Amino acid sequence: MEEPVIEFHLNSRSGLSPYQQLVQQVRHALRLGLLKEGDRLPTVKDVAKQMAVNPNTVLKAYRELEHDGLVAARPGVGTFVTRTLADGTLAAHGPLRKDLQRWLTKARLAGLDDESIEALFMSTFRNAAGGEDVA
Repeated sequence: MEEPVIEFHLNSRSGLSPYQQLVQQVRHALRLGLLKEGDRLPTVKDVAKQMAVNPNTVLKAYRELEHDGLVAARPGVGTFVTRTLADGTLAAHGPLRKDLQRWLTKARLAGLDDESIEALFMSTFRNAAGGEDVA
């Protein structure tokens, strides 16, 4: 049987419940083309053990993804991706990722820790999304 292609991580500072973090991580992987149609998600049992969460937490996340039409459970076989969220912008990700990595390096050299970097990014992101000029 093929190995799952996503590994989940919990962030206690995210403000999202564990099940919401699982859903978000799958959606991000689908959007970035890291998960493709036909890929198998890790079993509920494996995710619950790896992340030290209740299996019902994982099950709730998988059910939400199934309800959204992104995955389908095949009893006794696993949960599989049924559609992707990647679009035509996927080709632009490589150069943008390099720019972002350069920016992260500059931020760290300027003495910012991860939490400060995240706060700066999210503040700038929200301002830009609101149409404010951040230059």
